[in-house]
Amino acid sequence: HSLWPPIPGEFDDYIAQPKENLYQSLHTAVVALEGRTLEVQIRTHEMHRYAEYGVAAHWRYKEGVKADPALERKIAWLRQLLEPREGEGGGDFLERFKSEVYQERVYVLTPKGQVVDLPAGATPLDFAYYIHTDVGHRCRGARVNGRIVPLTYELRSGDQVEVLTTRQGGPSRDWLNPELGYLRTSRARAKVRHWFRQQDHERNVAGGREVLERELRRLGMADLPWERLAERLGQRGVEEMLAAIGRGDLTPAQIAGAAQQLAGAPAPAAAPGTRRRRDSAGAEAVRVQGVGNLLTQLARCCRPAPGDAIVGYLTQGRGVSVHRRDCANILRLPPGRRDRLIEVEWADGSDSAFPVEIVVEAWDRHGLLRDVAGVFAAERINLRHVATRTDAASGIARLDLTAEVRDIAQLARVLARVAQLPNVIDARRRGGAQGASGRPH
Repeated sequence: HSLWPPIPGEFDDYIAQPKENLYQSLHTAVVALEGRTLEVQIRTHEMHRYAEYGVAAHWRYKEGVKADPALERKIAWLRQLLEPREGEGGGDFLERFKSEVYQERVYVLTPKGQVVDLPAGATPLDFAYYIHTDVGHRCRGARVNGRIVPLTYELRSGDQVEVLTTRQGGPSRDWLNPELGYLRTSRARAKVRHWFRQQDHERNVAGGREVLERELRRLGMADLPWERLAERLGQRGVEEMLAAIGRGDLTPAQIAGAAQQLAGAPAPAAAPGTRRRRDSAGAEAVRVQGVGNLLTQLARCCRPAPGDAIVGYLTQGRGVSVHRRDCANILRLPPGRRDRLIEVEWADGSDSAFPVEIVVEAWDRHGLLRDVAGVFAAERINLRHVATRTDAASGIARLDLTAEVRDIAQLARVLARVAQLPNVIDARRRGGAQGASGRPH
């Protein structure tokens, strides 16, 4: 204060009156050269160690305990965990804290032999983002122990990881889909979300539109009203929903869940006379409003699954045939037979599986069918029927599958994983009716 004039009200003596966490220091602010404001903190070396490292480090210094490199790494990791992230709310912090703390660790090596500490289940993409944010954004492949591996590969302790990057580029929105397994650490996911938030609004809307159209087409729900979907997802409008999808704030899993809720919404609540019945194949029970013992069966033309909007058609002698509301046979039903339509809904609490027809198109290659079947096996989904054919002129193979799934969410997950296989062009649920009779059956 004898060198430069102090700024009134900016002097704090935390030595005479320490803070609640026992922090001690002198704080002041002065007007320095050229009228610039200069803040000054004055404290002893011992006070500085306490301020920087806390009471444990202060105790270790006083007791003369030697430095422990492992402990130093843990403290550095804990500090990094507690650092606030831009745009992160309380719920995001809690998710990040749980994912980081309640996990075992793996220790992998950089090409130069440096040890990197990551949560168990981390991928080469998590490793890339740990090295540097820009390395993660430009990552396009990885070598583990000298062998090319997919970006979804789970790292193990002792692996040596080399990241393969491109000169320019950014992350993919697929990296934020937890069902695909690209990123396991919340730190890496936060960096990808931040990158997309920095993009302009129009690009996010366009990217979100592409993701939404792709997911609804895969699920066979392309006709779902976007306005209702935006409302279900808590967005103020369609454009805000698309921008949120483009930024990565809304994931394909959330889209599938909201679509499933909306698809089941038109069915009314069951009346007191409601009974549960299973289809002829023993698949799943449905509720038929206002009737007693009445046989129900799932229509083979559209194969409805839990989460689909459904309607019943009263057949002659075969009970109620349950169709998807967008089934072509139902839409083409003549006015004279529309009085046979009755309201039905899915029964709650069943874990039965439903047959769903799926189409996979891919450039033909050796092992394609094995890889596709492996995805279904990993999800514990039974394949009831498989048929393949290849167009020799174009080299494109088509796989027609009938899979037994529990609900729309499981279907969305397996379709997303199949679409990530090498050479796969498209994987979707077969939409509409297969028959051309014009009559429900």
